[in-house]
Amino acid sequence: MEPTNYIGPLSLVPATVAITLAFITRNTVFSLAVACLAGVLVAGQGFIGFPNLLVGALGNEGFSWILLLEFFIGMLIAFFQRTGAILNFSLFIERRQMTRKRVQLIAWFMGMFVYFSDYFSPLFVGSTMRALSDRFKISREKLAYICDSTSAPVSILVPITGWAVLVAGLIIDMGPIDNAGQAMRAFIYSIPFNIYSILAVAMVGLIASGILPDFGPMKTAEDRAMTEGKLVRDGAQPLMGEELTGIEPYAGIQTNLFWNFVFPVIVVIGFAIGAVILVSSAMPMEAFMLAAIVSAIVMRLQGIPLSEITDTAMLGIKGIMPAVVILAFAYALNDLSAGLNTADYIISATESWLTPKVLPMLAFLITGFIAFSTGTSWGTYAIMIPIAVPLAFAFSGDELTTVVYATIAAVSGGGVFGDHCSPLSDTSILASTGAASDHIDHVKTQLPYAGLIGVVSLVVYLGVGWSM
Repeated sequence: MEPTNYIGPLSLVPATVAITLAFITRNTVFSLAVACLAGVLVAGQGFIGFPNLLVGALGNEGFSWILLLEFFIGMLIAFFQRTGAILNFSLFIERRQMTRKRVQLIAWFMGMFVYFSDYFSPLFVGSTMRALSDRFKISREKLAYICDSTSAPVSILVPITGWAVLVAGLIIDMGPIDNAGQAMRAFIYSIPFNIYSILAVAMVGLIASGILPDFGPMKTAEDRAMTEGKLVRDGAQPLMGEELTGIEPYAGIQTNLFWNFVFPVIVVIGFAIGAVILVSSAMPMEAFMLAAIVSAIVMRLQGIPLSEITDTAMLGIKGIMPAVVILAFAYALNDLSAGLNTADYIISATESWLTPKVLPMLAFLITGFIAFSTGTSWGTYAIMIPIAVPLAFAFSGDELTTVVYATIAAVSGGGVFGDHCSPLSDTSILASTGAASDHIDHVKTQLPYAGLIGVVSLVVYLGVGWSM
């Protein structure tokens, strides 16, 4: 969508409609569609603007990339299920004297281990652990929370991910930072100040271990699962099609846990890490394409007919389509928000308050609000870092000081915070998909946890600012 004239507060209409309807109707697709329609009407494009918005937002390389990524992930998950790999992995873990607490802790650990891609992590952990968590009556909302809060928060804390490369790339030529090496060093020094992401990952461990009890809607969901055996609430709409969740292992196949499960995962991880080292990008779409091809070859060598392999691949694509449809509307809404200059309005309404003492706190808060409104961390970073970090350097006299590191970290963590609170977030959508949870139920149960950590982060950033 082409940028429209500045319309001030009206630019918030699409995001407000989407978020409000999502919580009222619990129907994400309907809410996003109505929000897009409201947005084109606000922009003065009439009803014809709606199909034009979809064509412009979805008919581009960015959406094609995410579409193919989702397809290949869906195919790989389907292959895991058709070969019985996920079932056998679940049984392998269960033989280790599992308890409800240990299952949650394993999911937490796996989420931290698969740190290189925030897209792969929630889908992989959710799909892998779902059968086991179902057996121990862990609600799908709880599994989605574990997947979501160990994906993006970990990715932004590890300096060899696409997230780190993005943030570091955006601060090159700011202040004394002249090259990529200096930018990455500044990012690494900012990591201890990324309060939200650190606490988000830690809180999952505390919740999973029972040290911190569940509260709010999550406690209700967990009580329902344990006492009634209902993994999702009545009337819920799990964000993964039955084509994918209902795949049974192929009769007669002798599952090899290494070749059918571990090896494809090694392919993904090895390819991603190698790509980061060589080209500074994890290249997740290409990694999953290679892993899906490798899995298909292994299946054929094990005697599974070619027709069965292709049918399974198609089931994987069909099963991932609910998430793809929601991502499509989320992309369209993000494009619409950019055209309406939503972020510019939010920044212009708050920039007069900025002082060195409140800069980290406001950077976190504004970044979180933009990410909440648009559903994208990376897009928010591209908007906020060129504004907030130069301000920090102006306050520090172009020196790399605490205010600069805290501001970089506040923006980095604020994007994750906004994502965790928003039903428009792509990573939250994928967490709901991996866990086969109702998406709005996932957001509602995660929101109090994210909100609590967000408030703590604000207080800490305010303290950091006043201590400088």
